[in-house]
Amino acid sequence: MIKKDMAKEKPSIPKGTRDFLPIEISRRNYVFNIIREVYQLYGFKPIETPAMENITTLMGKYGEEGDRLIFKILNSGDFLSGLPDELLDSKKSSKIGLRICEKALRYDLTVPFARYIVQHQHKLSFPFRRYQIQPVWRADRPQKGRYREFFQCDADIIGSDSMLNEVELITIINDVFSKLGIDVVVKINNRKILAGIVEKIGHADKFNQITNIFDKLEKIGIDKVNEELAETGIENKVIDSLQPLFYMDAAYEQKVEYLNKILRSSEPGMEGLEEIFEIFEMLKRINIDCEVDLDISLARGLNYYTGTIIEVKAKNVDIGSICGGGRYDDLASLFGMDGMSGVGISFGADRIYDVIKEKDLFPENIETFTQLLIVNFGPKEQNYCLSISKELRESGISCEIYPDHSKIKKQMQYADKNNIPFVLMIGEEEMRTGNLSLKCMKSGKQTTLKKSAIAGYISGNC
Repeated sequence: MIKKDMAKEKPSIPKGTRDFLPIEISRRNYVFNIIREVYQLYGFKPIETPAMENITTLMGKYGEEGDRLIFKILNSGDFLSGLPDELLDSKKSSKIGLRICEKALRYDLTVPFARYIVQHQHKLSFPFRRYQIQPVWRADRPQKGRYREFFQCDADIIGSDSMLNEVELITIINDVFSKLGIDVVVKINNRKILAGIVEKIGHADKFNQITNIFDKLEKIGIDKVNEELAETGIENKVIDSLQPLFYMDAAYEQKVEYLNKILRSSEPGMEGLEEIFEIFEMLKRINIDCEVDLDISLARGLNYYTGTIIEVKAKNVDIGSICGGGRYDDLASLFGMDGMSGVGISFGADRIYDVIKEKDLFPENIETFTQLLIVNFGPKEQNYCLSISKELRESGISCEIYPDHSKIKKQMQYADKNNIPFVLMIGEEEMRTGNLSLKCMKSGKQTTLKKSAIAGYISGNC
């Protein structure tokens, strides 16, 4: 009875996840292929890591909020055995979770990459340029542009302190979005500048807490940000002094002048400002299409960032960040390897997909999987077409023979629904003369061709 009731339930998938139709896969691959192509132009090498990591690898690397969003995997077998009764009675899920879950789904690709570097350091040559395109999982609240399962497309350079690496990543961002046709603004800041600001207001001990609040600015708005800052014990007059950070709409030079004044006595603040200056000076020497802006309020709440931070927004699209990243000096040291500074970016492929779809930027021919349908008139004609389909595929033409001897109308409807641009009709007369009839579905025009000419005709017109 239970099985019967279960069978009647409408099938579904977890919230924040998606099924993908063939056309959606084709569009996603279009995005992946452009990102991959640009990464390889800059000399990045591909790697992959497992979907799940040991929970100790992930926990404590993303800050308190990030740790809450990690999907934990229950241990196999009787995972509750051995737990003290007082721990079970306490109902403290976070503490219980750490005892009954040894593994977790990866939250991002950066921390697993740091683990990978330490584990395989003797097989790699540094500086090491890596790219990685794989899914990640976050136990977040699903909403527009925010999913629980999504792809990241990362590129990192590890083993070098040079600001040239940041500049190259910004040019990669420019190249990718230029190829995709998306108009973007690249916002950059430096965590050392934020450290200098927090130091100046007398709350250096609350750096991570304050920058995590800064990072919520777009999500919750300025009033809520000010409320949360007050809840941390920051005085109202200090909060008032921070407002220019959130509202400063000025040219890069004016922002630098402002920061020079307020950070003059802060060593980390001035160091961060010098790094930003170096990046902008190098950017002046190359021509890039996208806008690059110094955003003093940009924080990126992940605790492992220590220097430059980068965030990319699509202009005129309300969808949040579509690419981001930054420099991390200490991440590998968490796994026992010191002196290995790195910097990286990550393209949010799913949000980029949504932007391209909203702006109707996908190429027209992206919906074409099969270039040619061969009509099936019967057993004799089907056998004749087998050798033709083989030759066409060897010539690079994607084709299929309709599997059943159905009416012509039904086969034509199949070609139309599947966006197949050409239909080849071979009946008894065509078999006898060798003059084959090729129909263009878009124009309705029919052309008579010899077998040897079909591949060239389709290649030139598809």
